[in-house]
Formats: sequence, C-alpha cells, structure tokens
Amino acid sequence: METKNLRNVAILGHGDSGKTTLTEALLFNAKVIDRLGRVDNGTAASDFDAEEKKRKHSISASVAPLMRKDCKINLIDVPGYFDFEGEAIQACKVAEGAVVVLNGSNGIEVGTEKAWNLCKAQGVSMMMFISQLDKEHVDFSAIVEDLKAKFGKSIAPIQLPIYENGQFVGIVDVVHMTAHDIRTPEAKDIPIPESMKDEIDSMLELLTEAVAETDDDLLTKYFDEGALSSDEIRFAMRKGTIAGTLVPVLCGSGYNNAGVDLLARQIAHYLPSPIDAEAPIAIKDEEEIEVPCQQDAPFSAFIFKTIVDQFVGKLSLFKVMSGSIKPGMTIYNPITGLSEKVGNVYSVACDKQTPVDEISAGDIGAFSKLSKAKTGHTLCDENNVLQFLDMEFPKPSIAVAVECAKSGDEEKVFSGLKKLMDEDKTFAVEKNVETNQTLISGAGEMQMDIIASKLKAKFGVSINFIDRKVAYRETIRKQVSVEGRHKKQSGGHGQFGHVWIRFEPNTESDEQFVFGEEVVGGVVPKNFIPAVEKGLLEIIDRGPLAGYPMTGLKATLYDGSYHPVDSNEMSFKMAARQAFKKLDTASPVLLEPVMSISVSVPDDYMGDIIGDLNKRRGRIMGMDSAGHGMQKIDAEVPEAEIFKYATDLRSMTQGRGSFVAEFVRYEEVPASISGKIVEEARKNMTEDED
Repeated sequence: METKNLRNVAILGHGDSGKTTLTEALLFNAKVIDRLGRVDNGTAASDFDAEEKKRKHSISASVAPLMRKDCKINLIDVPGYFDFEGEAIQACKVAEGAVVVLNGSNGIEVGTEKAWNLCKAQGVSMMMFISQLDKEHVDFSAIVEDLKAKFGKSIAPIQLPIYENGQFVGIVDVVHMTAHDIRTPEAKDIPIPESMKDEIDSMLELLTEAVAETDDDLLTKYFDEGALSSDEIRFAMRKGTIAGTLVPVLCGSGYNNAGVDLLARQIAHYLPSPIDAEAPIAIKDEEEIEVPCQQDAPFSAFIFKTIVDQFVGKLSLFKVMSGSIKPGMTIYNPITGLSEKVGNVYSVACDKQTPVDEISAGDIGAFSKLSKAKTGHTLCDENNVLQFLDMEFPKPSIAVAVECAKSGDEEKVFSGLKKLMDEDKTFAVEKNVETNQTLISGAGEMQMDIIASKLKAKFGVSINFIDRKVAYRETIRKQVSVEGRHKKQSGGHGQFGHVWIRFEPNTESDEQFVFGEEVVGGVVPKNFIPAVEKGLLEIIDRGPLAGYPMTGLKATLYDGSYHPVDSNEMSFKMAARQAFKKLDTASPVLLEPVMSISVSVPDDYMGDIIGDLNKRRGRIMGMDSAGHGMQKIDAEVPEAEIFKYATDLRSMTQGRGSFVAEFVRYEEVPASISGKIVEEARKNMTEDED
C-alpha cells in the first residue's frame, strides 16, 4: 500500500453518539463484514471485547481497516466515555484525521468539545458527521449554527439533508452541486429539489468565501469574478482541512446506513494521508528531528496500544512511522536497549490478526511476543536510533481501595493488574504503606469496575472494593515529662530499665521524629541510650489518641536509672515504650492530609464549584482565567473530602470539569470531626484485639 493512499482516521465523539454504529456501516459498505452488526445486541465488529458486549458500549479503541477504491482507510473506533480518554489520546497519536460524530438529537455534547480540543492539541485534521438525521425533530441547520458559534468560522458544511414529507431521503453535495438518494447504501444520484435552490446557493456562497481565504490566488479570483469552480472549491477544501483551518460538516445516519458511502468518499478525499500531515518529532542524538513518513527511509515505528489476551498473549499495535517492517527483521528498542528479531507481522482488523509479508510507512500493524516492548515505546533500525515523543495521559483523578475476594490470590491479582497496566496507561496500582491498603487509581468509577471485571474474565481472580482509609496522623500540642519503668523478675537475671523522657512538639524541622539525650552522670549508660531511641521508633506508628502514626515529635532522654546485673537493651526498649504510652497527657491531636487541588471548569459553573469546595472544608487560594471560557480554581481541601470528587465534579459540570491534586501537608482535624474518627478507630482497635 502506497503511503499516499493511506488514511488513518479516529472516530471520535460523545458516548452513545453513534461512533461504533457508523464504523459498522462503513465496514459493511466496503464488504469487510457481510452483515450490519448492532451495539445493543453485542454483534458490532469493533466492539469485540466481552466487556463491551456486556455493557453495550466501547471501552477500548479498535482498528478497523477498509478499502475505498485504491485508498486504504484505517478506522480507529474510540470510546466516548470520559473514563477512557486515554484511548482517544492513543488513537490521535497515530491518526492524521478524525471524524467527530454528533448525535443529531443532542447536537453539541461534552464529548464533542473534548474531541475538538484533543484534535487541535494533537494537530489532527477533522471533519464532522451529524448522524441520526432520520430521527424526528432533528434540525441540521440549527446544529451547524451551534457549531459555528462554538468553534468559529472554520466550520464548513458541505452537505445538506433532503426531506420529503418529514422523512430523511437524500443529501445534497454543495461542492459538486449534486444530490443523492440515501435510501440505498450506494447513494444513487437524483435531481436537486427546486425547493432547496435558495438554501443551497446561500450555503455555497458562505462556503466559497471560507475556502477562498485558504489560498491567495483563489481569493484574488473570488474578488475578481465572485465565484469559484467546483474543482477549485474542492482543492481549497482539502488544503484547508489538512491545515486545520476548515472542518467539513457532513450528515447522514449510521444506524440506517444513510449517507455513509458519501462519508467514505469524503474521508478519502479531504482527510490527509501520512505524507500530507506534519512530520512527527523524534529525539536523535539528544536533538529533536522531524521524521517524514517515507517508504524508502530506515525503519521506525511507534507502539500506541497494547492488548492483553489470555490466548494470544501480549499484542503490540504499532504504526510504521518510516520505512517498512517484514518478518525476520531485527529491530531495536531505544528505551529497553534491546534488539529483537521479529516473528510474524500482522495486519489488524478488529479482533482478527492476519500474518502479512510487509507493513509500509504510515500503515498500522501488530506484533506478538515482543516481551519487553510497551505502549509508548519506539522501535527502529539498529543503525538509525531515534525515539518518538511519548503520549501524555491525564493523571489519575480517583483512587479506590481493593482486597482479594479469596485469600491466597494476592500474587495472581497483582500479576493480573500488572498486565492490565500494560494495556491501559491511565491507571496505576500502589500499596499504601500507612493504611496498608492496595489502591487502584484511574480516571473514574466505570474504569475501576471494568478493571475488576477483566481480572475475573482474563485471569480468573476476583477483587472487592472496600472503603478507602485516610492516612491520619497524630501529634502533641504541649510538652510533658514522663517516666517509663520496666521491671521483671522471674528467677535468675531479671529485667530492669528506667527512663525519664521529655516529649514536646518538634517545631524546628519537618521530621517525623527527633531524638536527643541530656543524660548526666551515667544514670543511663551510654550503651543503653540507642535502645531507648529504638524502643520509641518501634511504637511511634501507634499514637496514644487513636493508634495512628505520630509525627512532629521530639523526645529527649534526660534521666533514669539502671541495675548493674538486670539492665539490658531490651529492658530500656520496654521502658521507653512505657513512657510513650503516657503521651495522652500531652494534649494529643489528630492530623489529616491536606491536598492542593487545581480545578478547571467552564465559567458558568464557577459559583457551584466554589460553593461545593467550601462544603468540603476547602480554602480557595486563587482563581485565574484558563482561556477558552474556562476558569482555574486553586484550593486546599482535606483528602477525606475528595475521595469521590472526580465523579461529583463530572456530575456538577456535565463532564466538562477536571482537576489534579497533590499532597501539601498535614493539618489538625477540627474537634467536631476528630471525635468521631477517634471513636471509630478505637472501636476497630478493640475488635482487632478481640
């Protein structure tokens, strides 16, 4: 396949806008599949994962190639739900073009805005497809006007729907001034309705003005003659679409396969090939270089996605960025520093992999059994080492605590989670040493639920979600001097250790614990003083108030006594522990972790978000404009108040809000809240002892 005849196209849009249904129709028309599958009954070709069939929506991007005459189009069907934003980022890393799908009944939705912003950020050329025009009360013109108001003058409708007696029956191609009956997949030509002439002329005039601005010669001709030919408009539309200054808008219905064949034609014509797109950046010899997508160049490829399969193993999906790859070649991974000989090279079509002899520059394929290669890695010629820039994924915004459903499955669970992390770069697993909980962090609750389901389906192990604990700490507010005395006699040598320790708040540093000694006259021998410190360190994680770790504590050993025979290190360790247990006289208080949080929301939601943060005991630290109608709110909020903030923020902002948070310090818990926490902690300690 010649690179100039390739189109890598991401199918983007809001959840349930009809992306998978449209992909299905495109595949059917190209005779890739022999019947139209449906998302709602689990028969769609690109929703092949068991979880997708069960949930009736996409959860993973899938590659679905088709041929349109001499043009190969690699469709990448992308999930629309926000928990799977990473899939869209991966798709846009290797796609030069995108079709943003809108549900005609709903118009612009949050997913439409996110798709637009992602394409602009990644330099991906766009066209829009307003689908489901066969439903009642769908107003194509109103949606186009909304698109112009939202996204500006780059919106360029090139089609108009034809209605007869309220029924969607055809489409007018304004560029070519032709009309097509869409009641059959082939979209046969029909006369343009006389009743639409004025509407078409008006749209053509606006379209001509828009495209003329993409080329100086065309602009001059337009000013001189007041019109452009169809070929000139078509040329300028392609130029503007590739440059990102124009976004063609088309219409149809994926569900009823109406206008889909016309869409395939326009994808092939207007969206860029890998040669047309801007050359990607790579690092070579510590310098940034452009890597043109050329077939006669040294081989390089980028792994944009990993699929874990219990039968096939790990499947690495890649795009050839330059040169070509054949079975038996030796390739180099600059991240691992390893060279590997390639076995089979596959073309990918949804859930099917077919061995091929070669995959050329710009095309998408897959490897299996590349053990060390991961998503985001570059593969290249050993004699031309370079590394493409990796993808930037959003930081996790939610973390949930999990436990094994079955005792003894811990190793299997962690092994399965590690493999799933290879597949999904937007979630992470960590063991919180303070709360002794295993935490899974990611984009949202739906993603967490799917991870649990995949563990069960692919690896045969189950996890339960449990309440997440806050890593509280304790400190003291006043200085006390306390005695610790350990004496034990049981025949033979006994045990004797006696200390006086002054405990006080550590105001000199941020250290958890500072130990000192002011012993005079050898009342505690020098060789036993380290045992006193060790005894305190062994118990400092169990504070006197509620059993949480102590912090900000200074301890000074200043007096004591010993027995020449019965004293030993263990005795003084125990004496130190006895002294520590009297810290309840030092006004102990509970501390909680406070997070610095930065929330990005549209202007319209500012008041609601600030009010909600105040209810969460947050302190607003500042507000700044983030541009494009967005505001950034900086605040400090107790961690306990934002465990489920990702879900709540989406609900409050209809999915438009986002946030990042990081730990900043510990602060005292208000007395009204502290009492309940302490009571619950003491109750749990009693139950554990029982």
